[in-house]
Amino acid sequence: MTIFDPNLKRQAAGELGRPVGFAPDVQALALRLIERIRLFLGGKPPAIQTAALPWRLRPDGTVEVLLATSRDTGRWVLPKGWPQKGRTLGESASREAYEEVGVRGRLTPREFGHYSYLKWLESGLNRRVRVSVFPLEVSEECDVWPEQGQREIHWTTCEIAAGRVDEPELAALLRKFPGEVT
Repeated sequence: MTIFDPNLKRQAAGELGRPVGFAPDVQALALRLIERIRLFLGGKPPAIQTAALPWRLRPDGTVEVLLATSRDTGRWVLPKGWPQKGRTLGESASREAYEEVGVRGRLTPREFGHYSYLKWLESGLNRRVRVSVFPLEVSEECDVWPEQGQREIHWTTCEIAAGRVDEPELAALLRKFPGEVT
């Protein structure tokens, strides 16, 4: 039984869905182990990106998170991007949340966790990317923002969000998050 479809590019683009064969938390653990082995054997370190995890509490106390679709593949993702000069990773994540999904709020300055994915380049090659995730308690939803209309956005529970994202490590983070808030 294979964990991943052999056509990784189509899988990364979300065309084939998630890896099959194991529970998402086991997949996330396996991916972390594979990455450690790859680095131990001299592999190139991954590029670094930063992501915001916009969240709020419903009146009944349920934690909701805000997902957006990526502009290129339409996959459900967190607002993320490259670190910005003169800003910490958390500040960069907060800026991405405003630009991509139009929210502002109180950022947790400490990384909640991280996940990895393959970013496909125009050349057809891929680059491993490690994404640092910073929770952002949303206090303002803007009427206008820079990337408005370029992606779909949706508030949902962490469990539903975990089922929508393609990255097993991100799904595991989303399932763990409500316990960190309450």
